[in-house]
Order: sequence, then structure tokens, then C-alpha cells
Amino acid sequence: MRGFVTALIALFLVSTAAMAAPAADLWPRWQAHDEDSTATIDHAAYDAFLRNYVVEHEHAPNGVRYDAVSAADHAKLKSYIQAMQKVDIDDYNRDVQRAYWINLYNALTLDLVLDAYPVDSIRDIGDGLFSSGPWKKRYLRVDGEKLSLNDIEHRILRPIWRDGLTHYGVNCASLSCPDLSAKGYTGDNVYTLLRENARDYVNSAAGLAFNDNDDLVVSKIYEWYGKDFGDSDRAIISHLRRFADPMLSVRLDMRSNIEDYGYDWSLNDEAAIDTKE
Repeated sequence: MRGFVTALIALFLVSTAAMAAPAADLWPRWQAHDEDSTATIDHAAYDAFLRNYVVEHEHAPNGVRYDAVSAADHAKLKSYIQAMQKVDIDDYNRDVQRAYWINLYNALTLDLVLDAYPVDSIRDIGDGLFSSGPWKKRYLRVDGEKLSLNDIEHRILRPIWRDGLTHYGVNCASLSCPDLSAKGYTGDNVYTLLRENARDYVNSAAGLAFNDNDDLVVSKIYEWYGKDFGDSDRAIISHLRRFADPMLSVRLDMRSNIEDYGYDWSLNDEAAIDTKE
């Protein structure tokens, strides 16, 4: 019995540690870039996948038609991921690099879900009893370096682009995550699309809501990554107001505290989304 209890405690501790948000810790190797470069990266194959399988909703999270993805299109997605790993990313400017890393992150996430599908949550994907998702495993190799999803998000994107917008671009295949864009990011559209995603998220129930007691409840993203949004309730609320619609912004202006946080890790599966439209 004591061994069983010990195992349960260990499982809890591991699970808790796994869910703790990693800090933004720059991997200096990825600082290289060419700001004068006008070269672009071809994301057409990934863009075509998104346009075919991402369903946009006005009053619900965007869904992915995982059950409809053909073997041929899944293979094309894998080929795209392979091609991106051969890109010499140091040769591009910062906007092209940012689009590249977000697309690669999201494409790999889609691929991992498809490999495991059907699955209830991305947290069910991983190796071993104590796994709580695929984020730590280094599935990729770019310019000779092995990379995980965590590496891309927390050691490249967040520490290089310190504007909080990264969180509206990378997608964790969950209902409470900012929407997976129905188009691929490029150097030309990355900043615009990230801001559009931020507005969509902040003005959705996944981003923030007021409960029956009129308490302000916001996404756990703003708790896990508070430092990226100002690291205080007032700073986070100020960030939310930047993207909120006028009436919501006025309502937020009367708030100085966040009462609670929430998050739904259910898979962003179009087959299971209740759009209520």
C-alpha cells in the first residue's frame, strides 16, 4: 500500500511539474538572422492543408477535421515538415523566421495528433506512464540541432519576440488555445495574423469571460505566462483591453483584479465542437 501511495504522489508531482510553464530561456544559437534578406520560404503545402481541414467559427473555436484528413494529405504534411527541417533559417529576416517557427510548431502538432487520432486531448500523446503531452520530445532536427516543441516556443519564439503575440500563434490543439489559423504564416502576414488571432481570442469565451458572480475569468495562458503580458493583474487587463472590442474594453477598464483562470484541454476536433451558431 505504501508503495502505491508513493507512486501516486510521484505521479502527481511529475504531472504538476510537467504543467508548470517553462521560462523564456533564449537558445543563443538561434539569434542569427539576416535583416537585409528579402528571401521567402514556401509554405504553400502547409497553407493548403490548413485551408482544406481547418474550419473557422465566429462563436466557437476553430476546429480541425482530423477524421477527414486523407492518408495522402497527411503524407504531404509530413513532407512539408521534412522540407522545413532542411531550411537554413539563419539566412532569413526576423519576420520570415517568426512565420517559419510558428508554422513548423503547428504543423508538427497537427502531425502528432493525426498519428495518435482518435485522441481526447493532446496531453494523452507521449511516451510512458508519466507523459503529459508531446512537448518535450525532440522530434525535429534543424541545422543539425535536435528540437522539441518546447524548444521552439520557449527557447526561440518567446525570448526573441518578446511581445506576447507568440501565444496567439502557436497552437496546442486544444479548445482553449488561441485558434489555429486557417492560413499559413508568412513573413508578410505574420504580424497582422498574430494581432487578428489576439483580437479573436480576447473577444472569445476562451480568452475571457464573466461568470454568474460577475467575476473576471481569463485563460490560464495569462497565468502560466504572466511575465509575457506584464506579470500583474493590471498589466494583463491592460493587454486584454488592447485587443478587446469597445464594449468589452470599457467593462475591463472598471476591473483591477482577475478572479479566476480556466482552460479546456479537449482536442480542437471539429467533429466534437458545439458551434452554437
